[in-house]
Amino acid sequence: MDYLELARCYDDLEKTSKRLEKTEILAALIKKTTKDSLRELAYLLRGRVFPIYDERKIGVSSKIAIKALAQTTGVSPEKIENLFKKKGDLGIVAEELIKENKQSKLTSQRLTVKKVFENISKLADMQGAGTVNRRIQLISELFSNATPLEAKYITRTLLEILRIGVAEGTIRDSLIWAFFPDRVSYDKEKEEIILKCSREEYNELVEKVQHAYNLSNDFGDVALSLKENGLSSLGKIKIGLEKPINPMLAIKIDTIKEAYDELGDEEILWEYKLDGFRGQIHKIGKNKYKIYTRRLEDVTNQFKELIPVLEKHTNADSYIIDTELMGYDPKTKRPRPFQSISQRIKRKHNIEEMAKKFPVEINVFDIMLLNGKNLMDLKQTERRNLVKKIIKPEKQKIIITKALITKDKKKVEEFYKESLKMGNEGLMAKKLDKEYLPGRHVKGWLKLKPIKEPLDLAITGAQWGEGKRTSMFSSFILSCKEKDKFLEIGRVGTGIKEKDSELTFVSLTKMLKPNIIKEKGSVVELKPKIVVEVNYEEIQRSPTYNSGYALRFPRVTRIRYDKSINDINNIDDVKRIYNKQNKSLI
Repeated sequence: MDYLELARCYDDLEKTSKRLEKTEILAALIKKTTKDSLRELAYLLRGRVFPIYDERKIGVSSKIAIKALAQTTGVSPEKIENLFKKKGDLGIVAEELIKENKQSKLTSQRLTVKKVFENISKLADMQGAGTVNRRIQLISELFSNATPLEAKYITRTLLEILRIGVAEGTIRDSLIWAFFPDRVSYDKEKEEIILKCSREEYNELVEKVQHAYNLSNDFGDVALSLKENGLSSLGKIKIGLEKPINPMLAIKIDTIKEAYDELGDEEILWEYKLDGFRGQIHKIGKNKYKIYTRRLEDVTNQFKELIPVLEKHTNADSYIIDTELMGYDPKTKRPRPFQSISQRIKRKHNIEEMAKKFPVEINVFDIMLLNGKNLMDLKQTERRNLVKKIIKPEKQKIIITKALITKDKKKVEEFYKESLKMGNEGLMAKKLDKEYLPGRHVKGWLKLKPIKEPLDLAITGAQWGEGKRTSMFSSFILSCKEKDKFLEIGRVGTGIKEKDSELTFVSLTKMLKPNIIKEKGSVVELKPKIVVEVNYEEIQRSPTYNSGYALRFPRVTRIRYDKSINDINNIDDVKRIYNKQNKSLI
C-alpha cells in the first residue's frame, strides 16, 4: 500500500471530530489493505511502530527532525525552528517546506507503508557513535521521496504526536466494521450505525474483539487474525510470557450493600485494597522474570531486587501472577503510600540505592498462567487456591493479600475499618465464581473506598508563570474523558512544591514541555500524557468547562506513573461522584 493512501486517511480523520465518521474512514482503509501491510497499518494508525507493551522508543526529538528537514530542503535549521515556533506544529512546517522543495525537484520514488514503517522502526535500535547522523539520513530519505502531505504525517509520527483523534475503541470498532459488513454498516447521511444483527449479538462481537486485544495488546495480531479467518482466528491469540495482558479492573462502589446487590446475596471474597502499584509478574525461567505496570511498562530493572525473592519464595517453572507492589518503611515496617515509591517506576539511575530507601513487598492476589497453562477461565476461588500453592509467604518479601470470605455485612464493615486503619485504600470485593477477564467494566470485581475518592485526570494544558516562575508552568488544566474526547474539569496549582519534593513546578514543567502542541499567549495546549491524582473539596456544576463540572479547591497529590491516559476517570465517574457525594458510606 502506498503511504500516500494512509496520509490521506490521516487527513480525513483530522478534519472530523465525529467518532462514527472516524470509524467509517478507518474501516474503509482497513478493508482494502492487503495482508502483507496490515500489521504495519494497525500500528501506524496509533502513531506507533511497535505494540503498546514494547518498550522501544522511536527516540526522535524535534531537533533531529529539523536537521533532517534542513538536509532535505536546504533551508537552515534556524529558519525551520522559527517556523516551528510560529506555527506550533512541525508537521505543518514539513508539509510547506517539502511543497516548496518539490517544485524544484523532478524525481522521487513512491513511499509505501512498509518503507516508512521500516525506516522509522530502525531509528529505535540505533546506538553508538554516529547515531544522530544515521538517524538523520534515514529520516531525510523519507522526506526526499515524500509528498507534502506525507511529510506532514511522517513528521508527526516521528514525534509521536499524530493529532488525528483516534483512540483504542475507535480502532477496535473499525476492525469490526471492516471485517463484519454483514453485521454492521454506517449511514453517513443519518450519522448512525445500522445493525444487521441483534444488539446483543453485536455487543458480544465487540466484547470478543476487545478481549482478544486485552490478551495481546497488539492490534496487529487482532487485525491479521480477523483478516485470516474472522472470529475463529481470534482463538489463536493466547496469553504468553513476556507479553503483558491488560489487567482486570474493578468498578467503584460506595457501600457494602452495593457489593451484595451487584454480585449476589452470597459469600464474597473481600481483600485489602492496597495503596501500592499494580505489578504483573512473568516468570519465564530460572532467575528470568519480567515485571510490568498496569500501563504495560517493563520495570524489571527498577525492581530487580525482587528477582531473588521470587526465585526463593515461588514454586513453579513459569507463571503470570497479578500483584500489588506495596511500599514500606524499612525501619518501622509500616506501609508507605504509593507516592513514596512512585518515583522508582521511572528511575533509571541509582536503582540499588532507591531499592534500599524505598523497599516494596509483593502482595499476590491472582494468577493467570501456571507452567504454560492458561488459568483465566478458572473460578476466582480456584485461582486463589493455586496462588496459595505456589507462594511461600514472608513478611516484607512476598505475601498473599489478606482476605475475608463472608456474606455477613457486619464482618465486612469491621474488615473495612481494619483495612483503612492499616493505611490501605479500602476493600476489593470479588465474586467467587468469576473468571479473570482483562479490562474494565467486566463485572465481578468491585472496589469500596471512601466516597470522596480522588480523581485520576490528564493534564491537557498549562499556563506559564510570572515573576520567579517565568520559566515554568504555574497552573495546569485538568481533563477527564468522554470516549475519545478530553473534557476540561478545572485548573490546579496547589499540591505542587517549589523545591525539595518529587512533585515541583520545575519537575512537572520539564515533564510536560515535550508534550506542547501549541501556544497562545501564556497558555499552552498539551498532548495528554501525564496523569495526576487530584483531591478536591467537592464537585460542582459549572458552565466554565466543557465537562459541565468543576472541582472545588483541587489539589494534586501525586503523579500516577502507573496509569495511562486510558485509565483516567471519565465523565460518568464525575457524574456518579457528584450525585453521591452527600450520601453516607455504609
